[in-house]
Amino acid sequence: MHFDSHPDLLIPVNMPADTVFDKETLFGELSIENWIMPAVYAGHFSHVLWLHPPWAQQIREGKHHFLVGKDTSTTTIRVTSTDHYFLSDGLYVTEEQLENQKPVQLDVMTVNPDKLCSRQEENGAVSSAKKPKLALEGAENPASADSDSDTDGLREHAVAQRKGPSCPEQSCSWSPEGQAGEILEILKKGDAFVLDIDLDFFSVKNPFKEMFTQEEYKILQELYHFKQPDGSLTEEDLVDCVDTRTHQLEDLEATFADLCDGDDEETVQKWASNPGMGSLIPLVQSLKKRMEVPDYEMVHQAGLTCDYSELPHHVSTEQEIECLIQSVYYLLKNLPKPALVTIARSSLDDYCPSEQVDTIQEKVLGVLRSLYGTLDIHLVYSAESSPS
Repeated sequence: MHFDSHPDLLIPVNMPADTVFDKETLFGELSIENWIMPAVYAGHFSHVLWLHPPWAQQIREGKHHFLVGKDTSTTTIRVTSTDHYFLSDGLYVTEEQLENQKPVQLDVMTVNPDKLCSRQEENGAVSSAKKPKLALEGAENPASADSDSDTDGLREHAVAQRKGPSCPEQSCSWSPEGQAGEILEILKKGDAFVLDIDLDFFSVKNPFKEMFTQEEYKILQELYHFKQPDGSLTEEDLVDCVDTRTHQLEDLEATFADLCDGDDEETVQKWASNPGMGSLIPLVQSLKKRMEVPDYEMVHQAGLTCDYSELPHHVSTEQEIECLIQSVYYLLKNLPKPALVTIARSSLDDYCPSEQVDTIQEKVLGVLRSLYGTLDIHLVYSAESSPS
């Protein structure tokens, strides 16, 4: 059960599938955006729920049934899902091409805090002059914030700020009780579940928008653009689509790897002469004006996020964070206790705003304490290390 502004359902593109059975090697291959599907392939999870805020729209809402397995031609992990999220990373293969297949169900659900907070105001549960507070039954609420902030216009502000559709069809009638009931039916099918919360669920930045100028970012979007397939496609169409995309990404990776070794005019011109690569010249020129030594590996990583949609970018107000905290609380209070809770700060990589992350973390821990009592907390991070 994954609360996040990002799906984190990608797969290390070149990692042999059998790596999932070698723990130490596996940990060296994974990063925060691609650890869940290898866990599915390894047999740890059979069902994934991605619960996201309204501004995150990377995967179609609803239920997705597909297979995860070993690609017989490359020995890597691949999926049979035809969602653009997987197609744009070249991760689709046909069912016939997979061995050691594992069926997985992915449920994508929007958590809409606007509905909860506006409903509370309509019911008189929250004064319009007060910040919403958690009603923690019989317990002190360490997650609540000061109660002197005006929440008028919160819903309108959130709608105006969010990315993607202003109100996905599935979330327009959202209620925590209704969604909790749906999730409860799913959880009954399994023995236990892991609750995973990324703090950028509550407030998120696209760090690459601050790393590059508007013009540089626009060029990256052009270079890495994924042409989404239209209409009903045959297996052959899908395979061709993935093959084209894979070659595109391989060429771009080779380009920026070469530029790491030397970005002289001749090298840039060589790559820019390839079809669709002409904008490489103004990109490199702009980077070299601003930086003594451009980090072309980081440029490539940024480009990989510019496929069919932008990364979500929504720095939440205090009121919006409070409403999302409430939404998570009201969802979880109606569900059984998880076997394990994992929390990712996502602050050192600037996905969760550094000035907000500690406050959000304390609010989330406050919710968990109110629901589950005393917590056995392991802080696997420090000022010198990566966020856990």
